[in-house]
Amino acid sequence: MDNQRRQWLKLASRSALTLPFAGLSPAFAATREPYQEEEIYREAKEFFDTGAKELSDVLAKILKDKGSPNALIKGTEGGGALGVGVRYGHGDFGYRGAGRRRVYWQGPSIGFDAGANVVKMFALVYGLPNADALFQRFPGVEGSLYFVGGFGMNYVQSQGISIAPVRFGVGWRQGLSVSYMNFSRKKRLNPF
Repeated sequence: MDNQRRQWLKLASRSALTLPFAGLSPAFAATREPYQEEEIYREAKEFFDTGAKELSDVLAKILKDKGSPNALIKGTEGGGALGVGVRYGHGDFGYRGAGRRRVYWQGPSIGFDAGANVVKMFALVYGLPNADALFQRFPGVEGSLYFVGGFGMNYVQSQGISIAPVRFGVGWRQGLSVSYMNFSRKKRLNPF
């Protein structure tokens, strides 16, 4: 009887521990340890293929403001605006030491904004409790000034989760707008 009870308790405890991660690959059920600063600088430098001082300055500001992120998103996006605008992007999301998952984002903007740009985006993600919490709208305010190329950064946040996208790209775009990033599991044409 004791042996049966032990087996049952072992099975019940295993089920209780794995239930919150049901449907996620084992890589996404890993611990959520924050990235170390050296890792962030190294990954950003490799991703953007540059060690530009401007990149280091932007990352240093984010790390000073927010600390170490618990997830990263690396991808590309394109957008344009003439008062009202849109953006579309795709990339890979992942926790430290875990696998990567493809994600998409899109969103509208409205404001004093004109032009078009194509950028590489490296986003530091803070306070993300699980991968599913990423798939929502993250509102923010963004200022752009692209004339051939440059780095830019802003914060978007929702429900205690903050994302700091760092963008480097080409194009001609300038202005100030209110927008949001709407993350999805599949590519979508509808920016809302």
